[in-house]
Amino acid sequence: MQTDLSRILSVSGRGGLYRYIAQARNGAIAEALCDGKRTVFGGSSRITTLADIAIYTSEGEKKLSEVFLAIKDALGDAPCPDHKAPEAEVLALFAKAVPDYDPDRFYLSHMRKVIDWYSQLVKYASLDFKSDEQEEEN
Repeated sequence: MQTDLSRILSVSGRGGLYRYIAQARNGAIAEALCDGKRTVFGGSSRITTLADIAIYTSEGEKKLSEVFLAIKDALGDAPCPDHKAPEAEVLALFAKAVPDYDPDRFYLSHMRKVIDWYSQLVKYASLDFKSDEQEEEN
């Protein structure tokens, strides 16, 4: 099953990732990836799709889907470190996966969040992402 990052949501102030279900009268209905519980997020919630997120690199911005695949390649068969892993372990992973990240604009806290999202996608969805062309067809 392919994962459509334009339908995977991050909600500010809420842990975990959510799958967009439908538009509600005053917000959006989403389902938690981890347990399938549905929630209505109001219009004041800060909701971002993972497809809209990019990280800063020395050559511009890199889409989150590309970062996830780079992490997968860097890890090989090894498990992903926990997002609460020691700072050196997190920095080493990103130095290997995305060596050109911009340390002045892409911080350790951002790296931890990306690792957390990566782990959730591996566990509850897949890293086989729909391409932009496939998304336009749907």
